Amino acid sequence: MADPRRSEFGDFLRSRREKLTPKAVGLPIVGRRRRTAGLRREEVAELAGIGVDWYIRLEQGRTVSPSVTTIDALARALRLSKAEHGHLRALARDADRRAFARESVPEPLRRLVEGLNQPAYITGRRWDILVWNKAADDIFAFGRLREEDRNSLISMLTNPRSRRLFANWADEAKRMVAQFRATHDLWAGDPAFLELLQRLREGCPEFAGWWGAHDIKSVAGGQKVMNHPKKGQLRFEHASFQANDDPALKLVIYTPV
Repeated sequence: MADPRRSEFGDFLRSRREKLTPKAVGLPIVGRRRRTAGLRREEVAELAGIGVDWYIRLEQGRTVSPSVTTIDALARALRLSKAEHGHLRALARDADRRAFARESVPEPLRRLVEGLNQPAYITGRRWDILVWNKAADDIFAFGRLREEDRNSLISMLTNPRSRRLFANWADEAKRMVAQFRATHDLWAGDPAFLELLQRLREGCPEFAGWWGAHDIKSVAGGQKVMNHPKKGQLRFEHASFQANDDPALKLVIYTPV
């Protein structure tokens, strides 16, 4: 693991440990009063069947290489969800040390999106909005944004129009932050991702608290309700698809309900 990823690995362990209680994992509450919430490091180590010093090194982000068996034991000890378990495994793998570069969309895929009647767009690994069609522009007004603002997170969290558009803006925005966290941590320390985080901190008062919670959610389809200034209330089902041309590209399609 590269240094920033080790730090994210340790921060994630600590955040999950602090959210658990002895009662939640079946441990008796004995001994001196706890000064902080959550499990103690030695309790997590015991539950996972590993040494306390080893666990401390992991949580401190020091140069250690946990095995898959150790990762799985920690996931069980910390009661991680499937998405959180997968995230922990991904962080433990060797990092891709290439600097981030904005993706390009192959022409056949671009034409496919532009030819769809339903709102559709393509995002890259950093959630930059790379291609969209007229139906999507009618709803989200991507074409009115500056190029540097064409990013799903920037648009959702810092654009006042989005706060008015989405009926459940706070829930939607918080969910997106938890989904993006899984991607960000794999690119921790990359200048492009650091720049994005800085813009989100400056442009969204709620972001720092959501980010500090270190929640992880998998990307999944669902429904969105929007209050469009001209079209009235809109309800969509949405789903996303990974492109075979480039796994970094994600096609998002909205279907009216």
